Amino acid sequence: MAKAYLVIEWNDTETDAQGWLVVHNFMKGYTGGGTRMHPSVTKEEVERLAEAMAYKYVASDSETTGGCKAGISYDYKAPDAYAVLRRFLIAMMPYIDKGVSLGSDLGTKYEDVLEIFNEFSIDIPLTPSMKQDPAVLQGIKDFDVLMKTRIDGLLLNDAVTGYGVAFSTDEAWKYKNGKDGASVVIQGFGCVGASCALKLSQLGYKIVGISDANLLVTCEEGLDVQKLIDHKNVYGEMDHDYFESNYTVRSNENWLDVDCDIVIPCALEDVINQSNADSVKSSLIVEAANIPISSEGDEIIKHKGIDIVNDFVANLGAIRFYDAVIFGLVKPDPQDVIDDIEKLCRKNTYQLFSQAKKQNRYQRDIAYEIFKPEVSDLLEFADPSKKVAAQ
Repeated sequence: MAKAYLVIEWNDTETDAQGWLVVHNFMKGYTGGGTRMHPSVTKEEVERLAEAMAYKYVASDSETTGGCKAGISYDYKAPDAYAVLRRFLIAMMPYIDKGVSLGSDLGTKYEDVLEIFNEFSIDIPLTPSMKQDPAVLQGIKDFDVLMKTRIDGLLLNDAVTGYGVAFSTDEAWKYKNGKDGASVVIQGFGCVGASCALKLSQLGYKIVGISDANLLVTCEEGLDVQKLIDHKNVYGEMDHDYFESNYTVRSNENWLDVDCDIVIPCALEDVINQSNADSVKSSLIVEAANIPISSEGDEIIKHKGIDIVNDFVANLGAIRFYDAVIFGLVKPDPQDVIDDIEKLCRKNTYQLFSQAKKQNRYQRDIAYEIFKPEVSDLLEFADPSKKVAAQ
């Protein structure tokens, strides 16, 4: 792992919460990434996530944004979780105001992040020159409108990442000449897991297992994804009262025990690791979560010959949505946004799999070569003409 450019530690004054902002790199003085909140968050995890974001922006064809990440070690279900998030973002405001664009991630909501920004007269974090660019300011207005729109009943921002994962999954499966109606297990049922499951079901895949924080539900004939979405709570947890009679409920620790063609981890990091990687029964893993396979687990997956679509190739939907609208790369229309993400995810996945086949190498190794970030810029000064030259 390359060393991060900037690591800032925060210690809350009112709780035992601890947090980190990690900037892996800037591009044109700008960097972007989400803010996650979970009791398991560590500085090392945030550093790994920030590096993945840098690769993800390259995969997103971005010419404007480097990669960063923020993480808070705290219970996102705690009554004072919002207050903790607010104090963390206040501490990071000097960087946010100069172009460190923090969004949401596991355990946080983008609307909460924006609400805190707005409290301090920040709409979306921008560099000084971006704040004076009429086209960027119009892009922000368009983005704000799109944030309130829906597609397939889901808020657009809640759908873009999961839909992108589904498109990458479909492209990889077709490249493998996989059978129609392939079976899929989804681990994690938040925005990403739910939207991914929905789009895959629309594409003809059979979702045979979904796990959340409480349980694993399976059905060989396929789960009713829409019904499960309609009755899940804000934490992405399913309601047992709405399960069909032919559903089987098991411990969520058994999600890798389900026979399936494709496995998609959509929640925490390192959920496939040295202790369970041998249990993977699928021939394809698609990483909807960031860094869901530990380095030890990855060696096992690689040795078993299982194909993967790695995280920064599969789950770039949200940052492409942001970049494409803010910088005017697509028309501000929900379907155009989804079509743009589909085109990019399919292109990258095909490139990844074709190069891996050509070189007879593991997809992750290829991805880290194809999408390696080459720009390591600096924060932009108030007067862009006085900005220090790139390193």
